[in-house]
Amino acid sequence: MENNQQNGNGRYSAKGMAKPVNFLCIAPEAQEVSVIGDFNEWNGERHVMKRQFDGSWNTQIDLHHGHHRYQFLIDGKPTLDPSANGVVRNEKNERVSLIAVS
Repeated sequence: MENNQQNGNGRYSAKGMAKPVNFLCIAPEAQEVSVIGDFNEWNGERHVMKRQFDGSWNTQIDLHHGHHRYQFLIDGKPTLDPSANGVVRNEKNERVSLIAVS
């Protein structure tokens, strides 16, 4: 239980726990890929992905329970994730990927 975070009431809350989520992007021609989303203020420098030998890119991000909007930033171009749980719109009415963390 020491990995759990306590809320103000002294009780353990699942909302305080983050779960490691793997992101995979197939972009063999890319020079740089990162994950941008509501969990990092859409900042491309926060979650830079690592290139794998097969040309794919991956990273692991700890996300809290709930729905998160995100995109891949491939060489500076926002791109939807074809493996996402769905597609929704952001505040600018742009299409973004959706992932559900439970």
